Formats: sequence, C-alpha cells, structure tokens
Amino acid sequence: MPEGHTLHRLARLHQRRFAGKPVEVSSPQGRFASSASLVDGRVLKRAEAHGKHLFHVYGPDATVHVHLGLYGTFDEHPLPATTPVGQVRMRVVGGTHWADLRGPTACEVLTDVEVAAVHARLGPDPLRRDADPDLCFARISKSRTPIAVLLLDQKVLSGVGNVYRAEVLFRHGVHPLTPGRGIDRALWDVLWTDLVLLMRDGVKVGRIDTVRPEHLPEVTGRAPRKDRHGGEVYVYRRTGMPCLLCGTPVAMGDLAGRNNYWCPTCQPG
Repeated sequence: MPEGHTLHRLARLHQRRFAGKPVEVSSPQGRFASSASLVDGRVLKRAEAHGKHLFHVYGPDATVHVHLGLYGTFDEHPLPATTPVGQVRMRVVGGTHWADLRGPTACEVLTDVEVAAVHARLGPDPLRRDADPDLCFARISKSRTPIAVLLLDQKVLSGVGNVYRAEVLFRHGVHPLTPGRGIDRALWDVLWTDLVLLMRDGVKVGRIDTVRPEHLPEVTGRAPRKDRHGGEVYVYRRTGMPCLLCGTPVAMGDLAGRNNYWCPTCQPG
C-alpha cells in the first residue's frame, strides 16, 4: 500500500495540473458514473492529502475522496486523452493533462460533513501543516501497545506505513516491541521530527530513502539496493542481510499481521 508521501506527491501534482480550472470527470468503467456527474465540468478548487487519503475539493458539499488501498494507481498523461484501457474507475481531464484511476479501495463524492468525519478519524499527518504531534504523543504515551503497531495505526498517526515505521525505529535504536508508554517525550519529539524530514524527502524524490549519507553505497562501497520499492534503507525487506551499522543479520517477524524488521543489536529489547 502506498505510504503517505505518495498521496501528498499526487496531491501536489494534481494541484498543478488540474486545480483552478473546470475539469471533465467521468467513469469509463461505470462504477463511479453517477458520482462523477456531480462534479463533471466544475472547477477543481484544490487537491490535498491526509495520510493515505486524497481529496479533490470542488466546492460546497462536493469532494472526491480517493483511497488507493493495495492496488489503486493513477496514470498521468499530457493531452490529448486516449481511449480508456482496462477498468478505469475515474478519469480526470484538465487543460493540459489527463489522469486515470484504477483499482482504488475508495472513490466517492462526499459532503463537507462527511469529509470532516474522514479527517476526524485520522491521526496527525507529519506532512500536513495542521499536524499536532502532541495529540500523537497523548495517545502513544498511555498505551501498552508496541510502538511499531501504534505507528501503523492511522487513528494515531496518519500516513506512516511499514517502511517508514521500520526505518525510523532503527534510526533511533528503538525496539519495535517497546510499549507506547515506554516512549518518553524527548524520544517522541525526535521520532516525529525525523518522520517529518524523511517523509518530506519522499515527497520530493518520489521514493523512500532513509540511509544517512555516511552509510550510502558510494561511501561504504557496498552494492546499491535492488528492490521494486527503490530507495536505500537500513532494515526494511533486508531479512538475514547484515546490518549496515553492526553486521548483525536483520531480523523479521510478524507483528499484528504485518512483517516487522529490526536489528537485534542496534535495537535491543
């Protein structure tokens, strides 16, 4: 599932390409046809993201809400638009570009009240200016749940996925099973600040890089990472490989139904 930086990157792209002008909205597949007709031809006021959710805001009581889920993708192209191929849930056509949405978990038109309800159930997003890290800490500091589980709880912290959670915990030597209430305020401030920096970089470059400059392949002489997700990381999907800092084999285990990665030496229990 795309992590939060991907949705913010999409929001910025759609803001540049479609916002401020009337757009054509359709559903070649048909599943979104009646909802698409509600916004077709209207001016897209803005595109924004909150966590793993994308919002196309058209005006009073008309916002298209998209959650990509595991399989959702947007294809972006310059005009002219071509004949739809495959199951296109939503097509957006602007003055210079068009975009096709396929396979999302959610694609719906919401009222302002419904949009507010979506935002209300999501935790603070490190990439949003209105994010409140105090709210996250208030929830985390009272919980016995492992910090690695809390970081993926979108009601606690929005936009962080499996890669960012594994990497930020490694970067600060935190064992993933540490209970939330075992994270003091100073450590939380460090984790939050690092997430903001890492995720902003993800928006900028379009991939997740978490390895510090001194540990990059061109410095250490190791081979660059080869993975469809791209990016240089410390522990994510490096099971059994030597830790880039200490050489200990990276561990992997199931935690709340998700693969969890850590270094037993750098992140002692």
